[in-house]
Amino acid sequence: MSDAAAPLAILDEAAIAAAELRTDPYDFTFVEQALPPALKETVLADAPRIPDRGSYGLPDLRYGPSFGTIVQDLLSVRFRQLVEKKFDMDLSACPPAIVMMGNTTGHYNEGYAHPDSKHKIITILLGFTREWPYERGKLRVLRGNDRNDFAFEFAPEYGRMLMFRVCDHSWHGFLPQKGQRASLQLCYVDSEWYVRKEYLRHSISAYAKSVPLLRKVIDYAPRRLTGAG
Repeated sequence: MSDAAAPLAILDEAAIAAAELRTDPYDFTFVEQALPPALKETVLADAPRIPDRGSYGLPDLRYGPSFGTIVQDLLSVRFRQLVEKKFDMDLSACPPAIVMMGNTTGHYNEGYAHPDSKHKIITILLGFTREWPYERGKLRVLRGNDRNDFAFEFAPEYGRMLMFRVCDHSWHGFLPQKGQRASLQLCYVDSEWYVRKEYLRHSISAYAKSVPLLRKVIDYAPRRLTGAG
């Protein structure tokens, strides 16, 4: 059976296919439950443990089998075709890159508004946080670079999925909030070169965060205001 014909092992294909494509302020879609509720405890037990803030590239993550199966689903041709149909576009020449966030510190420099890198074509977020009880810290689909002017909020809780088409006005961000923030990000990008660059960048950052003094510098360093990530 080809990869395109094989059904997704864990991701809820029907829920993803049925999710409405919204166009204001840019193309995005939200899936309330892209993962089976019955597998929540198993999946969260297998998810990576990320003690520090920021994102880590897939090659630097350690995880168990059920989380690994979800990663395989996300990297499959069948999932890519779901995304292509949703956004009416061909992503066959766009390789995927996966990073995962573990925590946020609540520092002023987190969650700044940005439209995403011009190298990204589609961004997909999938929540793995047990719960998000906070009013702040939800990712906001923004109408511009003002984090208080938003059209939609996405809490990074288990199974919730947000996808959006990257463009010059695909602004998003969140208000700083300290807490566990387990959220996987898959991006279809414009080249294998960019995938390698992103993984190397996150690998260097992961090493720096393992050194206490460097971690403090990173925690309080100013963030780029535009064109990030």
